[in-house]
Amino acid sequence: MAISNKTNIYDELVWRELLYDSTPGVFKRLADNPVTCYNGFDPTSPSLHVGNLIPITGLMRFQKYGHTPIAIIGGGTGMIGDPSGKSEERQLLDTNQVEENVEAIKLQLEKFLDINSKNNPAKLINNTDWLRQEKLIDFLRNVGKHFNVNNMLSKESVKGRLDRESGISFTEFSYQALQAYDFLMLHEKYGCELQTGGSDQWGNIIAGVNLIRKIHNNKNNSKGVVHGLVYPLITNSLGEKIGKSIGGNITINPKETSPYKFYQFFLNTADSDVIYYLKLFTDMSKKTIDTLEMITNSEPKKRSAQIALSENITTLVHGDSGLQTAMRVTKAFFSGDFNSLNPEETLDVLKGAPITQISKTLVEGEGIPFIELAFAAKMGSSKSDVRRTVIQGGFYLNSLNVEDQNMKVQLSDFNKGTLLVIRRGKKNHSIVKIIE
Repeated sequence: MAISNKTNIYDELVWRELLYDSTPGVFKRLADNPVTCYNGFDPTSPSLHVGNLIPITGLMRFQKYGHTPIAIIGGGTGMIGDPSGKSEERQLLDTNQVEENVEAIKLQLEKFLDINSKNNPAKLINNTDWLRQEKLIDFLRNVGKHFNVNNMLSKESVKGRLDRESGISFTEFSYQALQAYDFLMLHEKYGCELQTGGSDQWGNIIAGVNLIRKIHNNKNNSKGVVHGLVYPLITNSLGEKIGKSIGGNITINPKETSPYKFYQFFLNTADSDVIYYLKLFTDMSKKTIDTLEMITNSEPKKRSAQIALSENITTLVHGDSGLQTAMRVTKAFFSGDFNSLNPEETLDVLKGAPITQISKTLVEGEGIPFIELAFAAKMGSSKSDVRRTVIQGGFYLNSLNVEDQNMKVQLSDFNKGTLLVIRRGKKNHSIVKIIE
């Protein structure tokens, strides 16, 4: 997307409803010269989820506008755990798991940020670079003295936990100081002037702003003037948080969430949410989004906005090949043509459907009567019930209607000799899988 030098990214964030709050002076600073900004990502799991796409695309937008983005992967802070948004103490991860998660997330972020840009290359940094080198006594003397415990106790991430019997450990209580220290290090090492994050990070971000101001309090020193900017936490029209609660944990890792599942998640977006999501997750222009909004209001059955959203964001995360796979699998599912899918795709599409395992010997030769197989797969209350449904035309083997009540299922009916799908009616599916 071509960016006009006359356009402030601040204005872009406002019309896209991405600006939740910011420190005073952000608009003017962003309108002047390019800034170096950062967003942190905690390696609490091997994959980022769709909720993380807001700060990820945020860094992408800043880079497109000529600013220099830094993505911090919290190998150090990830050993502690951010209490923000948590009602209970996090389970601490061991060092090896954190390191594995860091490497996995680094690979994911490299897909979105241009680290080879000639003008403003993005940086991916692990905060263990400084946190593991820091000595406890030195940290307490040089950094800890700038933190007022009364102020720390007033932060939402802490205050909410104090009212609970479990309370909050000193380990998690210290997280705010560690994140603030990250900002200080990035400011001193890379001239970073802006920290971004979700609205639940506002307290942590302000702690970093204040720490830098206190340490660099010389008015003649250009250092010390920094800013914070936070995005809204993304929910649907019912107030449900996107990513982990809606539809389960939808990640950006294709090994955890297939392109098909990812595509379907956004394709099923409600009319009341889809325009908002187009603003948040895509680079579509305001004119295009306004047009899609008019179509949604006048012809909602077309689901034009949902299709545009799912295609755009699936391409962003999984590339053109991922989108093509998602669309191919979607077409196969709705047509019932499961033979066009590989067994892994079939299992993904029909995740949650019952699976019946049978011996290969049962389908070799003449095969097994369909009625017996369907009954074994619990697709009828009795063999008579199965037979009656066959006569009524209600059973399908893969994509083919079962018309003969005496039909036998043979090995050749199994996709790649592995599995087949029995469908009763429109939505009742069962998988039969061959075991040797």
